[in-house]
Amino acid sequence: MTGPLNITAESLAQEADQFQRKLGAGLGTLREMEDVHFGVTAREEVWRDGKVVPYRFKGERTPTAKVPMLVCYALVNRPYMVDLQADRSLVKGLLERGEDVYIIDWGYPDRSDKYLTLEDYIERFLGGAVDHLRKAHGLPSVNLLGICQGGVFSLCYSALHPRKVSNLITMVTPVDFHTADNMLSNWVQAMDVDLFVDTLGNVPADLMNYCYLMLKPFRLNLQKYVGLVDILDDRKALEDFLRMEKWIFDSPDQAGEAFREFNTQFFQENRFVKGGAQVGGREVHLGLVEMPILNIFAEQDHLVPPDASRALRDLAGTRDYTELSFKGGHIGIYVSGRAQKEVPQTIHEWLAKRSR
Repeated sequence: MTGPLNITAESLAQEADQFQRKLGAGLGTLREMEDVHFGVTAREEVWRDGKVVPYRFKGERTPTAKVPMLVCYALVNRPYMVDLQADRSLVKGLLERGEDVYIIDWGYPDRSDKYLTLEDYIERFLGGAVDHLRKAHGLPSVNLLGICQGGVFSLCYSALHPRKVSNLITMVTPVDFHTADNMLSNWVQAMDVDLFVDTLGNVPADLMNYCYLMLKPFRLNLQKYVGLVDILDDRKALEDFLRMEKWIFDSPDQAGEAFREFNTQFFQENRFVKGGAQVGGREVHLGLVEMPILNIFAEQDHLVPPDASRALRDLAGTRDYTELSFKGGHIGIYVSGRAQKEVPQTIHEWLAKRSR
């Protein structure tokens, strides 16, 4: 008799034996493995302001794009997610198509950075990188690609300095922070941000990671590690898993004042939609974002739901607005096999049509 789940003593014994063999093989694989690495593409530092460094990435071919592309990543994770490994690299895909790619590395804030504000990140650091590229290339403007929180920064900068941005690309960027399916926003709306920052100063990376993991507690804290047993004897798959884990937990602390401003203005008060967003005392109006926009979002994104990104369509002032709805999640949009084919090609073709 097997019962409704069709479980027998023989099948349980067989599964236990297979589990033990996988663990044994995995121990041998782990002993042979060295540290995993990421950031596969050659790069060079082009400018620096404190801990913040824009890097220029070098591919196997000389860039053919007339206008350089500056990638602005989020503060909460390291930007090498877009250049994770040779077969999972948005950067490599763009370089292969002739784009001239730069990425801002925000560094690791420490206690001396507690009082950095949104104005510092958007006007001083992002703006400084843009001005450096404009001067270095002898151009009035650059292409800007903002990712997640970096997309919010890029929208703010483009609204304040529209003449310095030729084309704007936003990827998994929240615009409407109060969509019903935004669980992260629902949490933050109930938080006393002032008490939080006044108590902690900078926001610890481990605390931020814990919050993200608890958005999908079973899948992210249990299921993926149970599934790890199935790949312990596959060196390549195990390297991919460990590389992703290393990226997830290699997170910088958050500068306290910038965290306070961002969460208050956007997560709690939804100022892109309701109005009143400010950077350094200057009001940000998305209606002033009149350059061409390519808005890319992920259909299964649990951090930035599609409707949170789609809101840009009705708020931006541009008459040249394009959307790409990607079948994947918040991370899959950079590292999945489908992403390697679709995303860099879409970006390249979209830019090429606007550079003629």
